[in-house]
Amino acid sequence: MVHRTLFLKKFKQGYNLRVKICGITNTEDAVFAENAGADAIGVVISEESPRCITTEKAAEIFSSLGPFVVTVVVTHTDSTAILNEIATIQPSAIQVSKPVKRPEGFTGKIIRVADEDGKVLEDCDAIIIDRSHGRGIEFDCDYAERIIKNTSKPVILAGGLNPSNVAPAISRLRPYAVDVCTGVEKSPGVKDRMMILEFLKASGKIPVVRKKEKISR
Repeated sequence: MVHRTLFLKKFKQGYNLRVKICGITNTEDAVFAENAGADAIGVVISEESPRCITTEKAAEIFSSLGPFVVTVVVTHTDSTAILNEIATIQPSAIQVSKPVKRPEGFTGKIIRVADEDGKVLEDCDAIIIDRSHGRGIEFDCDYAERIIKNTSKPVILAGGLNPSNVAPAISRLRPYAVDVCTGVEKSPGVKDRMMILEFLKASGKIPVVRKKEKISR
């Protein structure tokens, strides 16, 4: 309760946290997360991930969303060709963990993963703290705090977040956004909708359900 009270106080002072629900593999979970209040929907296009989908499936999921939702493709590829293919579906942002160059002509944002020393390529629009890569490994709070203090770029916090630990993390670090994957899942790629709601509530988001039938399906 104390952490939530502190967060709400900061929110009233102008702090606008964003929440990304990542590892989505179907349109139903994507629409549910959007209607529940998520700011961004993330999919994974990376062969080693159990949540990997095709670019065609990603385009289908993104097309099911409204115009004000941020769409993000997460990839660990080191292939320029694959990154260029991802860019063709024009997500709002591409989150890439390898030092692959920004696709030519891509008008969206590039999110880079901070390395072990906290370094990141300058060619990015935001930084994500993500040592977990969808494995549920909890972030290092001291490491995250150091990165947030030493950069002017927006910092996204990820890694082992769940409805129980996200509020204390937000209160201490005040990141630009929080990113959850395994923390709201039944199994890899299958979301637990009650946990999505609990995570959004713990993050200070008030779920807004415009159409009840969309939430229940």
